[in-house]
Amino acid sequence: MKQSDIYRDNADNCLQLAERAEGQPAHKRYSRMADAWTALANEQDWLDGEVPPVAVRAPPKRKA
Repeated sequence: MKQSDIYRDNADNCLQLAERAEGQPAHKRYSRMADAWTALANEQDWLDGEVPPVAVRAPPKRKA
């Protein structure tokens, strides 16, 4: 199993905990944790070369 898959499993677990959470603070906390695990999974995919880097466009130059 790839490391990014493990991270996505962790994100799924956090989402399940968020659904069962009692109270808004706990729900928000688990949702933020799920977002963080998903970001880590995407980053790991990039590090493993499975996702190409995103080209960043420079803003157009202004004429003086």
